[in-house]
Amino acid sequence: MVALEKPRSAGLALHIEGLSHAFDIEGTPLPVLENISLNVAPGEFVALLGPSGCGKSTLLRLVAGLEPADQGTLQGDGQPIIGPDPSRVVVFQDPTLYPWRRVWDNVALGLQAQGVLKGQRQRVDAALAKVHLGDFARAWPRQLSGGMAQRVALARALVNEPRLLILDEPLGKLDSLTRIAMQKELIDLWQRQGYTALMVTHDVEEALLMANRIIVFSDRPARVKSQILVERGYPRRRDDPYLVELRTSILQSLGLG
Repeated sequence: MVALEKPRSAGLALHIEGLSHAFDIEGTPLPVLENISLNVAPGEFVALLGPSGCGKSTLLRLVAGLEPADQGTLQGDGQPIIGPDPSRVVVFQDPTLYPWRRVWDNVALGLQAQGVLKGQRQRVDAALAKVHLGDFARAWPRQLSGGMAQRVALARALVNEPRLLILDEPLGKLDSLTRIAMQKELIDLWQRQGYTALMVTHDVEEALLMANRIIVFSDRPARVKSQILVERGYPRRRDDPYLVELRTSILQSLGLG
């Protein structure tokens, strides 16, 4: 069996305990997350699976600090998460590139917002090189394919040198061939950079190919149903009997066996 690779521990340690959250719908609380407890080790790649609308993306927003949780503990490296921070960066399903800014300028947004772009321009070039888009620095978003646009969004996240990369179905809108290529690219980047990765996906096979550990959630309000350790090294094969068996088990737990 291939030995498990150990990413460098440059990543952030995430601690979630007793986390509950609800939406306010015209004055009536709608529970979305219920008593979520979860630890993610530095440098770990964790995938979140569950029914559509169960609350997975809401959990990512809380981890990113985009909104406060109603109840529970949420910490990064032992410190409370109370707002956004460049060390925790989100890549969404939609690249959301500004069409009036060239590729280089889209990637530079984070450094510009922090007021450090003037002295850190090389970080933009380095981020584009990491996603193999250095030759497209002066291109406009309209000149990019879907996969290239998503790589620009990834470079925009990496330029901040995140310790936690939060991936909200980042490959969901890509065609199958581009998606396979991007899965490999994301794994290669994660292994080289050593950040912690937390990814929401609806694709069980994708989770099995990419993650060290898979968290399966219930219907809304989301609760942790099970945690699966994927004991395989990289690269992984889709036809690996071990992964095929895990896929069947996960689908059954989701009521799709």
